[in-house]
Amino acid sequence: MTTFAGGCLCGRVRYTVSAEPVFTGVCHCRDCQRATGSAFAPVLGFPKDAVRIAGELRTYEGSGDSGQATYRSFCPNCGSGISDEVAVMPGVLMILAGSLDDPSAVQPSMEIYCNSAQPWVNLAGERQRFPGMPG
Repeated sequence: MTTFAGGCLCGRVRYTVSAEPVFTGVCHCRDCQRATGSAFAPVLGFPKDAVRIAGELRTYEGSGDSGQATYRSFCPNCGSGISDEVAVMPGVLMILAGSLDDPSAVQPSMEIYCNSAQPWVNLAGERQRFPGMPG
């Protein structure tokens, strides 16, 4: 079994995951763009009970296009995004790939919310592409 590890910019938050990802993907939704300060958010979805987080996190609660809750957790000291949860996927915790110690290990298998992708973004590689959230 693969182990993933990572943390925030200042080092106050660290995590380990002892499971294979349920999915890997890139989200182009405007909320992810704003939350990351980038054009997209690469994420790995894991069973929530396989993720161990050490350190204090703060959580911002929003809502997705389904109207259901979304939760974005970050380090209150440096502001680094660590994880996302969405009510429509109970039991899954998404880790932001940029927070991994080795983000090169990520091979996204899909892109979602491509209808709001920035026109100057063209990611290399073959993967499924969806205009919004897959059904």
